[in-house]
Amino acid sequence: MTLESPGRPLVLLTSPPPKPAEGQVRIAVSACGVCRTDLHVVDGELPKPKLPVVPGHEIVGRVVETGAGVTQFNPGDRVGVPWLGWACGECEYCRRGEENLCPFARFTGYEIDGGYADEAVADARFVFAIPDNYGDEEAAPLMCAGLIGWRSLKMAGDGHRLGLYGFGAAAHIVIQVARARGRKVFAFVRPGDEKAKAFAHEMGAAWAGDSDLAAPEPLDAAIIFAPAGELVPAALRVIRPGGTVVCGGIHMSDIPSFPYDILWGERIVRSVANLTRADAAEFLAFAGRNKLRTATKRYRLEHANQALDDLRHGRISGAAVLVPGA
Repeated sequence: MTLESPGRPLVLLTSPPPKPAEGQVRIAVSACGVCRTDLHVVDGELPKPKLPVVPGHEIVGRVVETGAGVTQFNPGDRVGVPWLGWACGECEYCRRGEENLCPFARFTGYEIDGGYADEAVADARFVFAIPDNYGDEEAAPLMCAGLIGWRSLKMAGDGHRLGLYGFGAAAHIVIQVARARGRKVFAFVRPGDEKAKAFAHEMGAAWAGDSDLAAPEPLDAAIIFAPAGELVPAALRVIRPGGTVVCGGIHMSDIPSFPYDILWGERIVRSVANLTRADAAEFLAFAGRNKLRTATKRYRLEHANQALDDLRHGRISGAAVLVPGA
């Protein structure tokens, strides 16, 4: 499925199988998660995508061919491909281990063709083995919803009481990581969304309520997954002095002005940008040791536009996953 013009539906095209260049692998796609970032790309909220582009950066599949110089993977290996698809390795950020901030970085499904396809090619340095205790479909959301949730949780610090704003694909995974570490989680959802509240309780939230309400106790940190800037001051109002608000999305509507007194008291607001390969190695190792439940809704590849529309309108609990040939 290909995006030819932002704001227009994806179109189904037939093309020859991609060939891996030096350092790349060719992958037969088994499943590809549908991420809100894909929606931002398709809707034109992220500027200057490669056009035409095949979206999708939560790829799970099997290696079918390796390019010259690839020694870490062989045909038949099951692998995953995330959002960060290439970094230069030479700039000051890469040298500091901050390749997620590389000014020359390229991203899967945005500047590199992604996984809304039968096959994809990827830089082998940014490809990861998938833990054996996950099926293809349930593993796909780990490659972004899980990874961004993992990085966001690290940025939130070690506080006990954690708030999650927007209870979708990322939140339903990260709540399991947080609870495994003994944290108490409070879920904030769209006002009146009783289905989301029930889902949050099902996944282990100690409390679930509307996003315009205060939690029953002050929070040590909050992570905002919903792309709504007005949630930043809302979250600042419910965290304790010294607490942290993490903005976990790649795109967010404008943050409205707010009084200084809700930031005062050494409260912190920070963003999470992309991910690093170290994040992927850490998280997938954790996921291998601790089986995480991913709630998925399967769509045939050719129904990608329906999956995006369902995500756009909040009709999915958990994560949508495209499955070629399903």
